[in-house]
Amino acid sequence: MKSTINQALAYALVIGGAACWGLTGMFVQQLYGYNFTPWQVVTVRLSISSIILFFILFLFSRESLRVKLKDLPYFFVLGVVSIALFNWFYFAVMERATVAIAVVFIYTSPIFAAFIARFLYKEKVTIQKSIAITLTILGCSLAIGFIPAGNISITIGTLLLGLLAGLFNSSYSLIGKFISGIYHPFTMTFYALVFGSLFTIPTSGIWEHRDAMLTGAIWVPLLGISIISTIFAYILFTLGLYYVESSKAVILSSVELIISVIISVYVLNELLTLWQSFGIVLMIISIILTVASFRRRVKQLYPDKDISWQ
Repeated sequence: MKSTINQALAYALVIGGAACWGLTGMFVQQLYGYNFTPWQVVTVRLSISSIILFFILFLFSRESLRVKLKDLPYFFVLGVVSIALFNWFYFAVMERATVAIAVVFIYTSPIFAAFIARFLYKEKVTIQKSIAITLTILGCSLAIGFIPAGNISITIGTLLLGLLAGLFNSSYSLIGKFISGIYHPFTMTFYALVFGSLFTIPTSGIWEHRDAMLTGAIWVPLLGISIISTIFAYILFTLGLYYVESSKAVILSSVELIISVIISVYVLNELLTLWQSFGIVLMIISIILTVASFRRRVKQLYPDKDISWQ
């Protein structure tokens, strides 16, 4: 079945999904223009996306809606910790800094994943992984303006929010691994979105915007962040992932960072210095090194497994 589409199309699906994620910041900033808070943006993103995904699964894959009651706590934690709270930290950084800096913090997640895996699963921190972590720290420091000037361009509060965004982003794979082999990714995403919505709605005060939501203009960013940056992004990326090695997909997904930078500079007119640009390049290099290190580890554990580059 994997030969039914060519490799170029598979790559295009993965890149397309990552590009849709890269547009998130643009829709978030538009919603901020309607006086939405970061928590309210999280609420509408999760709520609208879960409703749309429900109808998609109900019409085309009803079996994907079936889950065991004993697994619901995993979906709840996944939705609250890895989606709702992660999105809030992510959007809060966008509110306080720039879209580019917010996305940079997301790509610190491999650092947290590496250290958590080191202490929980006794995984070794290889030289290659150490270099990747060092480049990530250096790239992030350049991107936020800490070096070379020594004057951080964001507040300490924003820095902490950004690091928490990276930490909670890394939690998705750590929490999701308990049920990832049991349920389809669409099932995991749907129920995580539902529980995330149920967690955010009561405290969001989203009803304060009921008058604005009766107008047509506001639905452009609302549907954009829900359909394009969530549903389309996940479907395209998941379809591409079926035909492309996960290691390649992770590298290709770094286009999200590139798209976000383009949106930040050329659409939202946010400033980005040469040093910050260099820092973002280092972040992308660290992603490639991280994936290469992971690939080598898999090859050592499973010598008969085909993980060659196609």
